[in-house]
Amino acid sequence: MHDVIVYSRSGCHLCDIVKETLAQMQGRADFQWREVDIDADPQLRQKYNEDVPVVFIDGRKAFKYRMDGRQFLRALAGKAPS
Repeated sequence: MHDVIVYSRSGCHLCDIVKETLAQMQGRADFQWREVDIDADPQLRQKYNEDVPVVFIDGRKAFKYRMDGRQFLRALAGKAPS
């Protein structure tokens, strides 16, 4: 099972879209995901302040700002996003 982390913040429109896409993809691939609010951690806020949402798959940065379902499934399969 793949581990997916979304670094995001409240009030972020792009973050909401990425989280919605992940919810839609559940059941189509073997992964679990969780959200981390960067504003709850000063180090994360400093690191990702201008870059949310950021999606990591199995500890590797896979997407920043935007992601669609097809790109996500390709990344899970080990293929570079197109």
